[in-house]
Amino acid sequence: MYRRDIVMMSRFFILGIGNWGRGITNCSVSCYAKFSNLLDRLQMAIAIALNSNHINTLDLSPATEVIEQILAEGTLVSSEQQLSFNIDYPREPGDPRELSEIPEVRLWFIRLDSRYPWLPFLLNWQDKEFARYSAMLVPHQFSKDGIQYNPEALEMFLMHKIFVLGDWLKHQGIPHQSRLKSMAQLLGYELEDGLFEIF
Repeated sequence: MYRRDIVMMSRFFILGIGNWGRGITNCSVSCYAKFSNLLDRLQMAIAIALNSNHINTLDLSPATEVIEQILAEGTLVSSEQQLSFNIDYPREPGDPRELSEIPEVRLWFIRLDSRYPWLPFLLNWQDKEFARYSAMLVPHQFSKDGIQYNPEALEMFLMHKIFVLGDWLKHQGIPHQSRLKSMAQLLGYELEDGLFEIF
């Protein structure tokens, strides 16, 4: 969203209280459309709160309650890329590790992934939840240039997710090719169309 659109939306709401007509003339149609889309995403955003007790006891209930409700209500499509995790896992002062470098946290996500291997469909890609999720499951290290995955492990992880999600999306009747291509791009890979002709 462009800064001028945000400014115009702000003016619209300020003016809209006492001067609705002027607010409308000051905001473009594209401004309204973008704000409507933003509101839809904010209303659908789902945050799962995890604490150290959940993680240390491998308690998946914070996630399963949310995911099972989505499945029961049949809101999979509207919940696409809406899920994020708020992780509260205290560390000792001076502990430099990222959450994805803590074995207990990684183990919790490994267990979650075994329960819902198609979970990337729900993760909020724009907020880098898929990247963080991948880091929980793929060996890596951090450097001044950022996260560095083990290349072979990353390729195996990606292809596993491509096959799992491909089959799952087909079963759900959800178009899959563009989604899987976009997911691969988040990890730095380009998938050729020919791949989708053989599975």
